[in-house]
Amino acid sequence: MCKFQGGCLCGAVRYTTTGKPLNQRVCHCRLCQKAIGAAFNARILMQIENVLISGPLGTFRSSDALERGFCNTCGTTVFSRRTSAGLIGLTVGSLDDPSLFEPDMHFWTSSRQPWVEVADGLPQYPEAPPA
Repeated sequence: MCKFQGGCLCGAVRYTTTGKPLNQRVCHCRLCQKAIGAAFNARILMQIENVLISGPLGTFRSSDALERGFCNTCGTTVFSRRTSAGLIGLTVGSLDDPSLFEPDMHFWTSSRQPWVEVADGLPQYPEAPPA
């Protein structure tokens, strides 16, 4: 059983997972860029029931379907969650061991910053990935 562990910069928020990730992707959309404060959001998508989070969490609804979770103490963005779909995307930067991330695609590349070169050979989609 795959297990990811991670948390925020100050250590107040911690999470652990059970089960395998549904996918591991890199999103280049503007909402993710702004929420993460970087050129893209590398994230591991899990079923909500396979993630246990503890600590002082705050949330912000960035769209009708998506809320983002962050540490109330240090502000680290830890996840994006689609409760209606039962899905949570953990930010790779919050993993204790980010080298465990094995991306399978890039999406919303139409919003990719021009100074980011994607040369990893993975599939790229200008908008949302295929269903």
